[in-house]
Amino acid sequence: MLISVGCFAAVNLMVKFLPHLPATELVLFRSLITFLLSYLLLKKKKVNPWGMDKKWLLIRGMAGTTALTIFFYTIQKMPLSAAVTVQYLSPFFTAFIAGILLGERTRWIQWLFFVISFFGILVVKGSSAQIPPVLMALGVFSSMFSGLAYNSIRKLKNEEPLVVVMYFPLVAFPFMLVFSLFNWVMPQGTDWGLLIGIGLMTQFAQLYMTKSYQLSEVNTVAPLKYIGVIFALTWDIVLFDFVPNVQMYFGIILVISGVVLNLRFKHLLKRRTDKAM
Repeated sequence: MLISVGCFAAVNLMVKFLPHLPATELVLFRSLITFLLSYLLLKKKKVNPWGMDKKWLLIRGMAGTTALTIFFYTIQKMPLSAAVTVQYLSPFFTAFIAGILLGERTRWIQWLFFVISFFGILVVKGSSAQIPPVLMALGVFSSMFSGLAYNSIRKLKNEEPLVVVMYFPLVAFPFMLVFSLFNWVMPQGTDWGLLIGIGLMTQFAQLYMTKSYQLSEVNTVAPLKYIGVIFALTWDIVLFDFVPNVQMYFGIILVISGVVLNLRFKHLLKRRTDKAM
């Protein structure tokens, strides 16, 4: 998961450098590159590229496409650290949805941790005029679909990871192509290099993330994503001349605290269960 976090941090930075291109167009190019790479690798490994559980593969693709498109849009429109912080609600949505799809029980104290993190989101929202409520709401909406996408991966434990990765662009490409035809902006100069970089880094990020979710319990690996905020804060300060104030730091700390407390609680609960057995 840590390798995946680093790759996603690089993708976020490249997206931030392309504010003049529509988010749907970024997802379009990303999808084209990752689809071609995944398909070629699957053919080389002589693995059926179309998978077995097409229902959950398609659900994973649709949920991931929705989450990613909205997330790219928020990255373009507000400080990177704020956009990334809102995404840290996804482990909670992952846990709640896991209760429905996977039968993993969500305890009342986990709801308390969610409230702490959500309050942190509100604090971050009020810390700067560059963070409008509408964009924060879109970020929460994106994190909900991320939670569904992560749980879909858990339902695909028996699938080849590359197949799961390939279905993301397989679903995204036709939808983004239609949207882009009505809102096309021609990339210029270094844009092409950044678009290729987004596709390549996403391939690595998706592959390692898929493997981690397939091999570990959702509630254990999902919270590790919070490390990405360190990258986001660094990019904002060094590259984009956005210096978070004390209120924003406090909000980020609240969000991460809720996530870490949830991770700690799940770890203790698992240890108690293992001892009882």
